[in-house]
Parts: sequence; C-alpha cells; structure tokens
Amino acid sequence: MEPARWPGVWRDGRDLYTRNAEPGVKVYGEVLRVSDGTEYRAWDPWRSKLAALLTRDVSAELLAPPGSVLYLGGAHGTTVSHLSDLWPEAAIYVVEKSPSAFAPLLALARRRENLLPILADAQLPERYRADVGEVDLLYQDVAQRDQVRIFRENAEACLDRKGRGLLMLKVRSVTQRRPAEAIVRESRAALGRAGLSVDGEWTLAPFAREHVVLSVHR
Repeated sequence: MEPARWPGVWRDGRDLYTRNAEPGVKVYGEVLRVSDGTEYRAWDPWRSKLAALLTRDVSAELLAPPGSVLYLGGAHGTTVSHLSDLWPEAAIYVVEKSPSAFAPLLALARRRENLLPILADAQLPERYRADVGEVDLLYQDVAQRDQVRIFRENAEACLDRKGRGLLMLKVRSVTQRRPAEAIVRESRAALGRAGLSVDGEWTLAPFAREHVVLSVHR
C-alpha cells in the first residue's frame, strides 16, 4: 500500500483505497484491508464516479482538502463515505431528496460527525442555503434533465467566490436524441454564462457510460 497522488488516497497497483474512519465497518460491502496496522476501504470505480475519475490522469489539486463541501445527490452514501475518510476536518453537507435513500445516509452521518445530511430537493437551494452558507467545493451527481441549471443555481446560492466544483454530467438524462458531444458543449457554455470556468473534462467509460465530469471554478 502506498500513497496515491491525491491527498488521502492510497493504492495497491491499480486499486484505490481510503483510510477507514470506522475500523471494522463496511459502508456498501467494500473490501477492507489492513496494512501496517491501518485499515483501508477499497474505493470501487464501478460503484463511485469519483473513484472512476481518479483512474484518469487528473491532478492532485482536484482533491485538495476543502473546508466545506455541498454534495448534491448523496443517495445511500457510497462516494460520500469516502469523502468523509478523505477530509475528516471538512464539513460535508449532503443533499438527498429520496426518503428511502436518506435513511441509510442519515445512519452513516450519525457515525461520522463531518457528514451533515439534508433531506431536500437540490432544485431548491433556497431551502437550505441558510444552513449551508458558502462552501469551498460543490459536487453534483444528480440524474435530472436540467442538471446543469441545478448546478448553476446551487453555485450561485452556496459556492464561495473562490470555490470550485465537480459536475458529474449524466448526458442521457439531458436527452436521448442528440449527440453527447453537443450536450457537453452546450453544458460548458451554460456554465460559462453563469460565471463558471470549465478547467477540466473527462469521460468515465467503461465505469459509467455516457457520463462526463466537468471541473469548474469561479
């Protein structure tokens, strides 16, 4: 086991790991491994789009530890749990609108103090803006046709003026009819009109088909 290029990420060959904040506890059935007295959790790129992104040639700055995070689309907490491992000092606000998904997310947050779950619709950031305040990182993984608008409005409401963002763009949730390249191009233009500069673009195949990650900053 050796440190990867990203702070808090470890690797053994091609396999990625984070240091387990709850030794002995699995979150989603992942492999646990002990090396030199420390327990690590396997970070599966087939289960987490952020892990899939790390199989690409992305810079160490991409996972520079933030002070606060707004995570849209937390689901059951798979990727969120690894961010909790990575950034134990960060306040990670996790928005999820499905009550069935929110229940395990809430259970996870009760064991991890840096996770702050919010049962809300990411399309309505005005409902949680006062609780979240301004964050350093906006992360979105939401399967909605208007996902770019959702990202823009949350950035306007909650992203610090020096903040950055990661948009997991689900191309086929936007439309099934048009070429993926056109959708990505239009999404980049829409972000630009909102004052967000795209500084990175990656596809996630074969781990997630028709998904493109856009890295942005103010």
